[in-house]
Amino acid sequence: MTEIIMKKNTDTESEIDLLEIVSVLFHSRWFIIGFSVLFTMIGFFIAYSSEPIYKADALIQVEKKESAAMMLGMKGDSSLLPLASEAEIEIFKSRMILGKTVDKFNLMTVLQPDYSSFFGERLARIFKTEISASVRYFNVPSDVELEFYTLLISKVKNTDYRLQNSKGKTLLEGRFGEAVEMNGYQIFVENANATQGDSFTLKSRTYLDAIAWLLLNIRFNEKGNSSGIFQISFEGPVPSKNKEILDDIIHNYLRQNIERNSAEAAKSLVFLNKAIPEVKKNLTLAEDRLNQYRQKHSSVNLNFEAKSILDVMVKIEEELKSLEFKENEMTVRYTPEHPVYKTLLENRSALIKEKDRLGSLGHKLPKTQREILRLTRDVDVNQNIYILLLNKIEELRIVKASTIGNVRILDKAESHFAPIKPNKTIIIFLSMLLGGMLSVIYVIFIKYLRQGIENQKDLEALGVPVYASVPFSKFQLILENKMKKNKRMTIKDTLLVEASPHDVSIEALRSLRTNVQFLMMKSKNNILMISGSTSGLGKSFTAANISAVMADAGINVLLVDADMRKGTIAKFFALNNESGLSDILAGKRPFEEKIKATHTSYLNVVTRGSVPLNPSELLIHPRFGEFLQWASTNYDLVVIDTPPILAVTDASIVGKYAGITLLLARFSKTKIKDLEFSCQRFANAGIHVDGFILNGIQTRMNNDYKEYYSYK
Repeated sequence: MTEIIMKKNTDTESEIDLLEIVSVLFHSRWFIIGFSVLFTMIGFFIAYSSEPIYKADALIQVEKKESAAMMLGMKGDSSLLPLASEAEIEIFKSRMILGKTVDKFNLMTVLQPDYSSFFGERLARIFKTEISASVRYFNVPSDVELEFYTLLISKVKNTDYRLQNSKGKTLLEGRFGEAVEMNGYQIFVENANATQGDSFTLKSRTYLDAIAWLLLNIRFNEKGNSSGIFQISFEGPVPSKNKEILDDIIHNYLRQNIERNSAEAAKSLVFLNKAIPEVKKNLTLAEDRLNQYRQKHSSVNLNFEAKSILDVMVKIEEELKSLEFKENEMTVRYTPEHPVYKTLLENRSALIKEKDRLGSLGHKLPKTQREILRLTRDVDVNQNIYILLLNKIEELRIVKASTIGNVRILDKAESHFAPIKPNKTIIIFLSMLLGGMLSVIYVIFIKYLRQGIENQKDLEALGVPVYASVPFSKFQLILENKMKKNKRMTIKDTLLVEASPHDVSIEALRSLRTNVQFLMMKSKNNILMISGSTSGLGKSFTAANISAVMADAGINVLLVDADMRKGTIAKFFALNNESGLSDILAGKRPFEEKIKATHTSYLNVVTRGSVPLNPSELLIHPRFGEFLQWASTNYDLVVIDTPPILAVTDASIVGKYAGITLLLARFSKTKIKDLEFSCQRFANAGIHVDGFILNGIQTRMNNDYKEYYSYK
């Protein structure tokens, strides 16, 4: 049974904690809403003042392409060729491609408008008053380090602008649309959308920095897996320039692709053009030697066996020469360890062995037949090779001229005229969400940081009764704002019981009046002290209004402001602090002369008086006891408002004379530990705290005060 009760209590506490958090958030709803609205406005400003970024994109296809040698019928393994993938993207990113775009568009020159402030630039963007300029090129002397320059619009003496260095020195002057060179500096400013006095920051960045800027803004996306179809996009603030830059990058890639594909045929042509003169020369020499030998030996003819050997040997020589051409081609694409290259070497070795074998057969022929065979073979081989080379050269010329590359543009570069950044809707939504989250976190953090009292039960746990729970008065807040703005006020504008006698706070003080009357029946005297642990709890408000409520019941009350440092009782009765308690204790005047009348004859006030140098010493003086003895004799009730007990010792001095001591706690502000320390300090001075007053209660979802004070 005990376990069930404990479990039930635990569940109840968890539920109360959740309700408490919800209650705190509900109570702070206007703060949360206001903070969210503020962040939403900031989001609006950021969204509509940020530089818009546009995108241009294109679609290309990269196909697998056979080499020139394969197109000419040379054997090879086309499946071993690389596919269009990451390698093609890296080619796109290379300096070989992007460097040409950097040079064409002068991307090493950076021009930025100068505005008076960060907000000036954003406001200019919102109101469409931005300034701009176009610089075709800007070159600085090679011995000058990179620095910032200022392009100042100055239409004076037939000039449109001035170029100044970082020290403000004028380097050159010029007009729009004209090239200017002076002191080693070269510049061409095409135009400027700016007025007299506007300026721009101009600097030259390195070639590598310009390429890095391009890489930062270009995007590659392959459609599908190894499809060879790429979407290429470029992002920047100017739509037309985005299109031009992307178009140039793609065409640079196309040109290098065509040049790369035709380079193989070009290299083969160079090799063949070098080889053909030598072959022609060898053919001529072989024919001359054969003719001379025939003339010398009266036109000897080959027999059938020798002719058969000759045909085979000529064919082998042709194949060896063809393998030589193919080997020259393979050195471009393969290493000697590649399987295709190894196969070629094996074929050539087999042909050489066959050639040597046929040569050994020829040595068995008669001498005349052997010589005719050799000379005829040289002629036939060189003649066939010469014809073969001529055919190959013609074919390679055709291949080179007809090379179109293995890249084609599917969708040419086009720019989107709707900005992709910033996403205004997302920014505004996230700003509002961030504002709400931060405000909620702040409210909860402050709530648990303060850990103030929010329930009468927390006070009763200290073993001291609670004699009044005073709700927070919105009308009192209005009165305080009036007192801050106006100096000439009447009591109707300062004291809540007079301004709004039926306010819920006043009704609570009327219940306190009843409790005080009961306490007076068993107290040692009719002196009531109201104190608190810290400042800002509402002690003076409570003391002033409870005194007025007591006076309304026909009780003759004297209200004493014993806070001679910062006492504020006078303002509640539209009085001044001249000639008050400090003057009484200083012995300057009789007690009666310092008493100030109020709106009712049953209530008199003693204000704090002039601020003394030693308030605590004045309270210790016997004259203070004499004054309280006189007041207790001449009035039915003496109410004393004191400084906070944890701040100064004044309250412990005053408490020795009081018959009733009430300690004030502020809802959601005063901490339990503060009250414990306060009670302990009073106890150390021999003072008993008779009860608590819980002030400033706010109706929340997790307390019972809403229904308690809703009666009308």
